[in-house]
Amino acid sequence: MAQQFSILDFFGRWLLTALLVFGTYNPTDYSYLSWITSDGMAWDPVPALVTVLLLIAWLVFLRNTFLAIGPLGIILCSALVACIIWLLIDWGVFSIESSSAVAWAVLAGLSLVLAIGLSWPHIRRGLTGQLTVDDVED
Repeated sequence: MAQQFSILDFFGRWLLTALLVFGTYNPTDYSYLSWITSDGMAWDPVPALVTVLLLIAWLVFLRNTFLAIGPLGIILCSALVACIIWLLIDWGVFSIESSSAVAWAVLAGLSLVLAIGLSWPHIRRGLTGQLTVDDVED
């Protein structure tokens, strides 16, 4: 029997997607893109390995999200995140004048969309009782 999906499972997936998104790029100097574009960066085996690992992670996360919620689901989740960001700006939580704050919000939104995509088969099974083909046990 399948284990019950919990809110902690969702937040675990969100943490993984946030590590991928913010590790790849963020407005600080502590990201993959800042690292590989920095002066004096030599293209050694370590940056090549990290590049390949990040490409694999992005491919897995994006593919699973696309398969789980499809293009319409991605559009709707992105619209929901955009409305939440707009609401936070309207409430004065952060200013649109700060490009850094907007970048952080958009990156957090991207990680949220990916987490929803990774979690959707479990959420759908809990809501409807329907299994996806990948959920069928031997």
